[in-house]
Amino acid sequence: MTTYLLAGGGTAGHVNPLLATADELRRRDPGAEIVVVGTATGLEARLVPERGYELVTIAKLPFPRRPNRAAISFPNALRGVIGDLTRLIRERRVDVVVGFGGYAAAPAYLAARRAKVPLVIHEANARPGLANRLGARFTPFVGLAFRAGTLPHGRFVGMPLRREIQALVGGPKAAARAEALTLFDLDADRPVLLVTGGSLGAAQINGSIFAAAADIARAGWQVLHITGNRSELVDPGIPGYRMLRYCDRMELALAAADLAVSRAGAATVSELAALGVPSVLVPYAVGNGEQRFNAVDLVEAGGAVLVRDADFTPEWIRSSLLPLLGDRARIDDMAAAALGAGVTDGSARTVDLIEEALKGA
Repeated sequence: MTTYLLAGGGTAGHVNPLLATADELRRRDPGAEIVVVGTATGLEARLVPERGYELVTIAKLPFPRRPNRAAISFPNALRGVIGDLTRLIRERRVDVVVGFGGYAAAPAYLAARRAKVPLVIHEANARPGLANRLGARFTPFVGLAFRAGTLPHGRFVGMPLRREIQALVGGPKAAARAEALTLFDLDADRPVLLVTGGSLGAAQINGSIFAAAADIARAGWQVLHITGNRSELVDPGIPGYRMLRYCDRMELALAAADLAVSRAGAATVSELAALGVPSVLVPYAVGNGEQRFNAVDLVEAGGAVLVRDADFTPEWIRSSLLPLLGDRARIDDMAAAALGAGVTDGSARTVDLIEEALKGA
């Protein structure tokens, strides 16, 4: 029996590819033992047990970026967590550690090195995070979700897709679209523009789309606008304009979309490509800029248009988006280009990399 230790979490961007990889491991080897290391405060604390996997929690240890009390206590706390994980690896006879970034990943990488077991890393963003930059120094088995990704020893494997998205790959999207049109009360005879800034929303996207909603409707399009929980916008009641604070069936929203306006999170970009949804990508303007790099593969393939957050205004919508909405041939070309750039077997490719690491152990 093979025992896998999967480490990562905090956000959906780390947890979802971890779970997709775990599902593929279990599909190939139903008798495998899969243990997930995460924190008690990240999204993994809920999603991992819900999926039926064992979760071992460790202390959340943000890397100190300035000299303060936390920086003084950090080395001892880190050594303690590494020691705990090293014992876990030895006691459970872990065969391989697989990391996806996040707070739980770096201690797991250091523990794998100490215990001398193979280490595999998957990096979801084109611009890697601190934990994976560290871990890539310890292993030649590094998988990248994007061709534009940069890590030592990195090879392109694509994104392990959520099971809800994977289920739409290869044909069932038409049936899902019909279900989506009913769920969201949309007209089957008019194209759908999906607008989303993620679960928390995006003020610039929300405000600009809201201001130009009537123009989009006059262009013959419907809008499915997922504003996020923080939005204070009120549904204007325009025919064909559907406003939601939150959507727990994003796979159906994507199935309904003829074009999407979206942030460029790693999972979002990968899902748009896998399902062949053309898009206008508006990267999040703060942080380390990874969203702009996440968009590179899809934009260069011709499946998406890139717009800076500050430039996504009602005026830009009227001067640039509306002409695009009126050019069905271009949208069809973008859809084909997105599908061509997409990866639908990222989970399988990632598990192939894990098996390669095991064979070389």
